[in-house]
Amino acid sequence: MPIQTNFHYNQIREQANVQRLAIGQTDLLGSLRPFIGKNHTRTWSGPGFNMIWRPHKNTGPADPNTKDFFLELDVTKETLSFTDITGPEGIANRGFLQSDIALGGIAYQQEVSDVTRVPNKALHFEPGVWLNVPNTVDPDEDPTVVRMGSIPHGTTINAQGKGLISPTGKPLFTPASITPFTIGSPDDGVTGLVQFDEGKPPIATNFPARTPISELVGVTDAHFQDPSKILSDVANAQNILSTQVYLITTNVAAPNVPQSPNPGVPHEGGGIDNIAFLVGKGGRPNANAAQLTATFWVEEVQAADGSTFLQLQYIQRVLLNFNGLSWPHISLATMVVTAET
Repeated sequence: MPIQTNFHYNQIREQANVQRLAIGQTDLLGSLRPFIGKNHTRTWSGPGFNMIWRPHKNTGPADPNTKDFFLELDVTKETLSFTDITGPEGIANRGFLQSDIALGGIAYQQEVSDVTRVPNKALHFEPGVWLNVPNTVDPDEDPTVVRMGSIPHGTTINAQGKGLISPTGKPLFTPASITPFTIGSPDDGVTGLVQFDEGKPPIATNFPARTPISELVGVTDAHFQDPSKILSDVANAQNILSTQVYLITTNVAAPNVPQSPNPGVPHEGGGIDNIAFLVGKGGRPNANAAQLTATFWVEEVQAADGSTFLQLQYIQRVLLNFNGLSWPHISLATMVVTAET
């Protein structure tokens, strides 16, 4: 059930200490506006894909998987709902080193389920908030967007970045490597890679430590090796007129590499935190989520009859640390508007 609330911020403001333009002349949601349009709520739904290398602890002689991992692959359906919580004067952030700022905010709720298993398997639930943060002078930062989310497995994220208009009008998809690498190696798709047979095509070859091909309807070897191709296959067959792009990461200090692009702003803050079970003890994690990067695209698409519709695509890549390696966890979807109020 998507978020249903009429809550919005309506705080008492010290008008002389507010750094912003006149109310009514500035859209406090800024570049986040395409997520929700002029509505109070908007829901997007559509198909997707999920892949995760997850830990596996052998349960005994009857367990056919003798590996210490399992590569789970899921054909999914996703619902992503947004609710505008900005209110008439925004979300007040009180300043000490500079004047107060007003943020625009959209609450979101994400639900992801596998669609090939019977019964369907619920995979992911995530509530959170997207924020539009105006430029500031202390710290000296350009406008940024922020996604703050809570994942019930025991992880919270604060992913920051920027919203921009695609200069070509089209989305740009970069390859997403699924190959694990040594913890601490640069995430460049080259350094410190550790290959496993389960991570190599063909996916028609069944392994006890990998989801069987019977549960992967429509997924090809090319999709398996680079899940971003699932998105580009859709977009390349369409006439996309314009695209709003959102680049976010939990690690603003990370190098800018194709695998995990750093948006370049802001220069401070952000991060990812995990419960004790995930972090483990003495540098021996069970499955510590170390970093998240994601790109979202809101696209205006022209249909064959000349009409247009909105489409939301995204790809997200999380690094899970266990057993000395950083293991990619990639999720993505292509969605259209299914409800708005």
